[in-house]
Amino acid sequence: MLSPSRLSFLDLDFDPLDAFMAAQAMADRARRGGPFAYVATPNVDHMVRLENQPELRSLYDHAWLNLCDSRILEVFARVSNLALPCAPGADIVEILFLGHIRPDDVVLVVGGSQSQADRLRADFGLKNLRWFDAPHGLRANAAARAACVDFVRSNPAQYIFLAVGSPQQEMIAREARDAGCTGVAICCGAALEFLSGETRRAPRWMQQSRLEWLYRLGSEPGRLWRRYIVDGPRIFGIWRRWQTDQRRSSAKSPGMAVSSH
Repeated sequence: MLSPSRLSFLDLDFDPLDAFMAAQAMADRARRGGPFAYVATPNVDHMVRLENQPELRSLYDHAWLNLCDSRILEVFARVSNLALPCAPGADIVEILFLGHIRPDDVVLVVGGSQSQADRLRADFGLKNLRWFDAPHGLRANAAARAACVDFVRSNPAQYIFLAVGSPQQEMIAREARDAGCTGVAICCGAALEFLSGETRRAPRWMQQSRLEWLYRLGSEPGRLWRRYIVDGPRIFGIWRRWQTDQRRSSAKSPGMAVSSH
């Protein structure tokens, strides 16, 4: 499937695909086989982290696809005259399981729980879903990440779901790519929790109203209050600075497109 040209937004290159297009692209690649490729799903939390830790940008630079996993970022992009559709990782994962993954496909899940894996096998009739109980402390523990990579390398699969949180899942994906693994992976965070029914997702109207963050905050305030109340609002300043930089670049190079490549 031919993908639209990438867009540069907030100093990160995004692939402007919606969830259905992204799932189709992943399925096509999984069917073809070949070298390992991974999909990153940056959202507001990721962008704020990258502002503080720019060394993590290489994790996204090496991704096969970078998809906008935020309806808030989608709005900022629209105001910036960029057509960047939101492609939530949870939607992509659901579309893959419902419409693309076949019962005989080898599916790997890194992270999550045994109960999630068992539920996915039962609900989708998967004969070859293999689960790895990822160790704790992945970000700081190279040996723990290497154990995850070894699992992926030792179990060649069409689909790999990395569900250990960011940036750990992107670090594992990058290292699996460098290690010569195969298959197509998605850094999917809590998507499998929603799909398995272990965690309830926001009602559709809240998703469409760009209030899913509020639902998640209300569901897990102790864990998420800092992300949504303290760190999240910093995206406004990041966006304003980016806009200022774009205007300055346009003034220096009149007539040149600076928002896409």
